[in-house]
Amino acid sequence: MTSARGPSGPGVAVLIALVQAVGTAIASRGGSGPGVVGYALLVVSGLALSDRHRLPRVTAVVVAALTVTYHLLGNPVGVTTVLAAVFAAGACFAEGRSLAAWAVAAASFGAVVLVDGVRGGAALTLAAWLLGAGILLQVLVMMGGLAGQMMTEQRRLHEERQRRQASDERLRIAQELHDVLGHHLSLINVRAGVGLHLMGRQPEQAQAALDAIQQTSAEALREVQSVLTVLYPSGQAAPREPAPGLDRLDDLTVDAGIPVHTTVSGDERPVPAEIGRAVYRIVQEALTNVRRHAGSGATATILVDYGPQALTVRVDDDGGGRPVPATEPVDGNGITGMRERTTALGGTVDARRTDTGGWRVDARFPLPAAMSEATA
Repeated sequence: MTSARGPSGPGVAVLIALVQAVGTAIASRGGSGPGVVGYALLVVSGLALSDRHRLPRVTAVVVAALTVTYHLLGNPVGVTTVLAAVFAAGACFAEGRSLAAWAVAAASFGAVVLVDGVRGGAALTLAAWLLGAGILLQVLVMMGGLAGQMMTEQRRLHEERQRRQASDERLRIAQELHDVLGHHLSLINVRAGVGLHLMGRQPEQAQAALDAIQQTSAEALREVQSVLTVLYPSGQAAPREPAPGLDRLDDLTVDAGIPVHTTVSGDERPVPAEIGRAVYRIVQEALTNVRRHAGSGATATILVDYGPQALTVRVDDDGGGRPVPATEPVDGNGITGMRERTTALGGTVDARRTDTGGWRVDARFPLPAAMSEATA
C-alpha cells in the first residue's frame, strides 16, 4: 500500500508547537489561560511529531499522553490544543497503522472518563466527537493517498508516452534512412556499372556516368543530413532542403536509372505534408526495388490519382524480361516500411507480383474530410 505522507521533518513539528501555544494563548485572552506546565505540554506534544512517519505508533502514544494530561489538568480546551493529536493520528493512518490510531483514541477516551469523571451525555458527546473526527481523518488520508497514486500514475504514463514517442521517432528515422540510402546507393551502383562498361570504348559516356554518381551521392548526403537534423535541438541545424513530397516526384523519375513514365489523374491539389512524404518514400522504394531485382531493360510507370476521398499511388514495372519465379519472395524491409508508413496514416498498401514478372505497388491514403468536402 502506498502511504499518503504529508510534509515531514522538524519544520512541521515546530510549526504545530507554535500554533498550539500561540493559538491557545490568543483564544484564552481575557480568561484564565494555561499555566507554564500547560504551555510546556502543548509545545512538547507538537515537537514530538518530528518522528511521526518513522515511528507513527510511538509518536501517537506520546502525543496522546501529553494531550490527555494537558486536558486533565483543567487547562483551556480548543481546536489548537488537539492539533498534535490529529497529526499523530493522521500519520498512523497514512502509514497503515489504523488499528494503533483507534487503540490510542480509545485509551485516551478511557483515561478521560476514568480520571476526570466524565459521565452520561458528556461521555457520549466525547465518544461521538472522537469517532467522527477519526473517521473523517481516515477518509481524508485515504483520499490523499489515492490522489498521490493518481499523480504517480500520471507521471508514469507521461514518461511511458515520452519513451514511446522517442521509439517511434527512432523507427521513423530508420525507415527514412533505409529509403534514402537504398534508393541512392542502388542508383550509384547502376551508374558505376555503366561507367565501368563504357570506360574503354566511350569515355565521354563513362564521364557522364561518373558525373551522375557525383550528383546522386551529393543528393544522398543532403537527404541524410535532412533526416538527421531531428536529432539536434531546435535551432542548431535547420534543414537545407525542402522535405520530400509529391512536388518532388520528378526528382525521382528524371534520374531513376530506368525509363519511368508518370501519370497524374483527378483533381490535383495540395495534400497533408505527411501523406506527400509517405508517397514520395513509397515511390522511391518501389523504384529502388525495380533497379535491384528487375531485368536490365525494365521500365516503370507511376500513377497518382487524386480521388474525392483518397489519394492513390500505383507503381508498376514490366519485369524487363525477367522470368516469373515459382514462389513469392518474403517481404523485405522495404515493403515492411511501406506498410508501416501507410498504416500509420490510416491507409493501405498492397505489393504483389504481376503476370509479366514485374511488381505492382498500390498505396491508398484517405484524405481529410474537409479536403474531400471542398472538392465535392
